[in-house]
Amino acid sequence: MDLDLILNELSLRNLASNEQIACQWMSNLIQTIRAVKFQGVKVNLRTKDNFYTTILGENYPLSRWLNDNHVNKEERLFIKTLATKAPFSNDITNLEIKDIENSTGLWEFSYQGEQVIGLGVAYLLETIAVSFLSEDCWDCHCINIDCQKIDEDGKIIDKVIEIIHASHKDHVQNHATWIQNRIRTGIVDGEDIWDRREELFPNLDFCDVVGKQLRNIRAGQSELQPVVKALSELQKCCENWKNGYFNLQGYPLEESGESKPTLDKYSKERTFICPDGQERLFERHVKLRVCNWRIYFFPLKPEAEIKVIIGYIGCHLPTVNYPT
Repeated sequence: MDLDLILNELSLRNLASNEQIACQWMSNLIQTIRAVKFQGVKVNLRTKDNFYTTILGENYPLSRWLNDNHVNKEERLFIKTLATKAPFSNDITNLEIKDIENSTGLWEFSYQGEQVIGLGVAYLLETIAVSFLSEDCWDCHCINIDCQKIDEDGKIIDKVIEIIHASHKDHVQNHATWIQNRIRTGIVDGEDIWDRREELFPNLDFCDVVGKQLRNIRAGQSELQPVVKALSELQKCCENWKNGYFNLQGYPLEESGESKPTLDKYSKERTFICPDGQERLFERHVKLRVCNWRIYFFPLKPEAEIKVIIGYIGCHLPTVNYPT
């Protein structure tokens, strides 16, 4: 299984004061990445810019480190063979992290008042951020950052979010269970979700149209893990649903409903044929972090079985404010 690690560019805001310290930073980063690989995953390192243009210290770029005979040969070889990707995502440009569809939402992230990109991307992609151990503040297995989002209705949302983080091999042990859960699920692509839906999400029923939507999600596509995460949380919520309203409060899901004007005009786009043959209007939906995708669901609680029907997974459906 592949796992993207996101490099925190702020961990190089202050350059190493000498080559020895720069080499120690590199060695520590390599040990951290190796500790993740040791969990049984294939690691890709995502960076804001081309990793090989990294400046470690004054007059000591990564290119010099790679050719420095004083550096451990195995470490240099490890970096040369490490799969790196830049920029963080083709859907993320400059210093703005935007929802894919029509850029109707805008995320901004900061750490101690300084804008940060990598930690925000790790949050959006729901993966691990890694840092050079260049400052004491990076010596931790999780980091809180400030997040601000302008949603499609123009409302500004401010909150503090926690980022899964590692800057030392020991930090990785705190995430071992999380990594093993990723491996256990082992989702390859959207077709894999569809084929294993009864195994992974026994309390979720999927409309036939969702099968086509899921099969279009390719391996490595940025929406894949957020879709898996949202469906997993809906499954957990369903397992805990005993009585009353199907409430997502307390789960890491962002839920919305639809306004009456939108339902009056676009109810057809939200009406789906369910597995029992009935047509139902789906109004409740979950927003995905990394993109402007939605998952529409309908809680159904027959006498013998608790189910939640998934009616749609895909791009933002039209509303009165955003008809296209």
